[in-house]
Amino acid sequence: MKEASFVSPISPMITHMICILFFSFLVRKSCGVDDPQFLRCRVPQNCGDGQNLTFPFFIQGTQRENYSCGHPGFPISCNINGQPTFTIVDSNYSIHKIFYKNQTIRVSNAIFSNSNTDCIPLIKNISFPLVRFELAPKQRNLVLLYNFSNNSSALPGDLQFYDGCYGEKVLALSEDDPKLKDVSNKCKTRVVAPVEAAAYGGENHDEIRGVLGNGFWLKWKASDCSICEDSGGICGSKLDNNSNVRFQCFCADRPHHVRCSIPGSNKTILATAVAALSVGIGAVMVVIYYFRRKYLPNKIIYFWKKESLNHQAVEDFLRNYGPIAIRRYNYSEIKRMTNFFIDKLGEGGYGSVYKGKLDDGCLVAVKVLKESSGNGEEFINEVASISRTSHVNIVSLMGFCFEGSKRALIYEFMPNGSLEKFIYKESSSKANRQLEWETLYKIALGIARGLEYLHRGCNTRILHFDIKPHNILLDESFCPKISDFGLAKICPREKSIISMLGARGTIGYIAPEVFCRNFGGVSHKSDVYSYGMMVFEMVRGRRIDVKNDSTSEIFFPHWIYKRLEQDEDLGLQGLMNEEDHESARKMIIVSLWCIQTDPSNRPPMSRVVNMFEGSLEYLQVPPKPFLFSPSRSEDY
Repeated sequence: MKEASFVSPISPMITHMICILFFSFLVRKSCGVDDPQFLRCRVPQNCGDGQNLTFPFFIQGTQRENYSCGHPGFPISCNINGQPTFTIVDSNYSIHKIFYKNQTIRVSNAIFSNSNTDCIPLIKNISFPLVRFELAPKQRNLVLLYNFSNNSSALPGDLQFYDGCYGEKVLALSEDDPKLKDVSNKCKTRVVAPVEAAAYGGENHDEIRGVLGNGFWLKWKASDCSICEDSGGICGSKLDNNSNVRFQCFCADRPHHVRCSIPGSNKTILATAVAALSVGIGAVMVVIYYFRRKYLPNKIIYFWKKESLNHQAVEDFLRNYGPIAIRRYNYSEIKRMTNFFIDKLGEGGYGSVYKGKLDDGCLVAVKVLKESSGNGEEFINEVASISRTSHVNIVSLMGFCFEGSKRALIYEFMPNGSLEKFIYKESSSKANRQLEWETLYKIALGIARGLEYLHRGCNTRILHFDIKPHNILLDESFCPKISDFGLAKICPREKSIISMLGARGTIGYIAPEVFCRNFGGVSHKSDVYSYGMMVFEMVRGRRIDVKNDSTSEIFFPHWIYKRLEQDEDLGLQGLMNEEDHESARKMIIVSLWCIQTDPSNRPPMSRVVNMFEGSLEYLQVPPKPFLFSPSRSEDY
């Protein structure tokens, strides 16, 4: 009797499910007509140059555009020469070659195709990544300098100038060329132009216009079309009820979200198997639901629902806004690439970092987040922000894992670890000998360039909110890379002040306005403050610990400002020559500007970079930057 009473309420539901599935297959079988959108989209387009334009690209002004055979973010125009072009940041770019499998495309500014002269035209600045594109690997940035001042006698004599198209002289240097430091402030216009690294030799290149005309490679960001095409479908897009663009796979018999059914004689068998499997899964789910409602305590049900909602929120983010070009790994692959977590590189409140190796032999650092690390906000922050970046001073995200409660982030491996182990007293003497003042100066400048890129170089502004030595990684050449974007916030570039609940960051680096709004609004200037405090640590070579003593002499910025004010010797160790003295003094003055209490008095990071690259004689000591000395009672 008990068994009968248990089965009876479920049996009608299962019967109902079987009827629905059976009816759906009957309807599917009777609809053998070709889908009209499939018919419209299956013929590829081209502009006449022989390159087929398929998803995500489409030619504007054609019938295919109205039926969404491509993606709205990738409109193509055909020029009079039959070459496809599209617009990036208000400039037209010609398409030379497309590789759909790798989602890469070679483009060049159309101004080089439309002119037969040998002069260097004035082009617009362009920074990647953008919403739809990012620079492919093995590209580099050239810096084009136009309109030099009349006083060119101060310029180095070994520079090679090119003829501009408007009678001016143009200088082209790689962005890592040390000569840039001496010439950047002597020109009126500076343009960054990506080029293919293999095409540019770097020293007195005679065919600089040819290098620019050859263009560069981009990776586009759109849904992967291979699964749909492999199943016989045609990729496209559609608008949902909220006017959001969604990927669509157009099949011969009907549209589908991911792929089409396998054609041929196995179709009916496959459909029957799927129906049977669906009925079985449905029955199991009904039984689980019945027992969960009847026997599980309310607290467990609440926890189950909460975890499901958190998991769904992250999945929705990865599906709708996630970086399609970045690979998603499953947890078994994470275990294999780390050799079952045998080599731990570090540990923190977020989780642990392990050394790993990809299938191609590339070394990586795998950050495995703790299972109790909140509702996925830090995971989303990290993936959302760092996937938008492509810069030499920003660590590269190479993949991620999100599988139930298992979450991991895969970064490029940094052999020298984090900056903090090289600047604190307890660091090894071997590490300390490696960081001379010249190296410290280059690290400070590199971090400044990375922050400038986050604040201005992306199509959205990224505020890091946790700049400190622990989050600066060093590669084999001690090139610094900003990492750990778990506290980052993304905001529009034109937005200067942001709203934020509560303080975020690390004690000793948090800007005053972050924990007390009376000092001003929270903005990108908050990162500038953290940067200034971090550079002070690099100069001092020890932690800033305000809790050991409440006197201003212990707080290094107070101590150093007093020395500068009284024109006393700074007492810094390891200064070997005049260049070291200049580097140290420049780092100190820049830092004092960065930690001004009033955010409006702090320079933006672009100005910080200019201060480093300019001459020391033009740097003035700022006003005293702090209203008070930190007290023992400060704790957050």
